[in-house]
Amino acid sequence: MDSDKIANDYEYSRQTYYELIEKGKDALDLAIEIAQQSEHPRAIEVLSGMIKNVGDVNDKLMDLNKKNKDINKNDDIPMKAEGTTNNLYIGSTTDLQRMLQDVEKIEKPTNNVIDITPRLKDE
Repeated sequence: MDSDKIANDYEYSRQTYYELIEKGKDALDLAIEIAQQSEHPRAIEVLSGMIKNVGDVNDKLMDLNKKNKDINKNDDIPMKAEGTTNNLYIGSTTDLQRMLQDVEKIEKPTNNVIDITPRLKDE
């Protein structure tokens, strides 16, 4: 339900930004014409402000897309299954075999540890 609202809000905001950019471009064309004909400093100042505003709306549109991507990326993260734990063992395989053998001794005693010690060629 919330994802539908987010998607609708995103599309509405996106469409609004598109409309603002298009209207801003039309207004820029008119402001350029007025500034060229009048050569008045205030008209040129207004034109530069309008250019900045249209650029800002473009940036906001890109920010909106980035935010939408971040929201959707969080939805794609798989949830961890309950009762699972990730463990990392740091040690030798011999130590791991001995540790596992100690656990198995509770059920049935065995002595199946393979101890491999590297030997130098000179030995």
